[in-house]
Order: sequence, then structure tokens, then C-alpha cells
Amino acid sequence: MILHKDLEKVLISREEIAAKVAELGQQISADYEGQEVVAICVLKGAIIFTADLLRHLTFDVTLDSISVSSYGHSTHSSGVVRFLKDLDESIEGRHVLLIEDIIDTGLTLKYLTENLYSRKPKSLKICTLLDKPSRRLVDIKPDYCGFTIPDSFVVGYGLDYGELYRNLPDVGILKPEVYRA
Repeated sequence: MILHKDLEKVLISREEIAAKVAELGQQISADYEGQEVVAICVLKGAIIFTADLLRHLTFDVTLDSISVSSYGHSTHSSGVVRFLKDLDESIEGRHVLLIEDIIDTGLTLKYLTENLYSRKPKSLKICTLLDKPSRRLVDIKPDYCGFTIPDSFVVGYGLDYGELYRNLPDVGILKPEVYRA
């Protein structure tokens, strides 16, 4: 494995990610067996995770996406959430699986889930690849979680800094001098 020049270290390898995504797919499939579910990808960060996860789901699933922003080019959430893209279809009366890349403070996800609940889904569950509970400012917990990680700024496997690094196959810790420059 070649370490990208801007990474301090690889936190979670592509092999660990692949194994965890398969495990999450089995767990979610067991929970939704015989149901039809709308999977909602939170763009852009969760796109790679969503694509990989969907290939492991064994029930009927449709895909939609939503895009919100609270980071901009910062490493910390501003707490102000802007909708950049809304859902294409109604979720009223449907089972919804919200797929997120990372839960940090929880502010954005709390706002997003409150908004989605107002649309009257039959059920709403949250699946995240990464969880950073040490930074949580609101009481929100994922129903499905890939990895609990320390308070480090991570990129790769869809996660970015300034729209870069999404293409890295591993999740790595970004060197502080890159985002403090």
C-alpha cells in the first residue's frame, strides 16, 4: 500500500472497509428481509459507501440522494445546514435507510433526520460508515455503524477536504499542515 503524500497514516484499510461493508449489508438485509426500502445517499461523501453497500443488499431497494452542506471548505461543521439537492421521490409511508459517510457533531444529521421525519416515512434508519462520538453535540446514534473513530480529520473512500481525496481507497488521517495551511 502506497501512502498518499498528504496522509499522516491509513486509519482503515480498503480491505477492512470491504469486510465491514459486506457485514453491514448482511445485517441490514436481515433486518429488512421481504421489505422494499428507499436508500438515500447523502451526497457527496457517502456515494462510494452507498454504491458498495447496495451491492450487498438482498431486498428490493430504490435509490435516491440528498445533498446538504454545513462544512464548506472547513474542517468543522458550521451548524448552518443548506440543502443543495433534495429528494426526487416522496418517502411518505416508505421504509427509509439514510446512508451517511461520517457522523461528527451530529448537527447536520439531526437537522436532516428531522426534515425527513416531517415527510412521514414508515420508518427511518441511519447507516454510517464512520462515527466520531467524541465530537457529538446532539443526541443522535446510527442504527448501523461501520467504524467508531478517534477525533481526527479523515479523508478517502468518499470523504474529502476541499473536494479532494474522495478517490483514495482507504480512510486516512489528513496531515494537519494540509488543512491548517
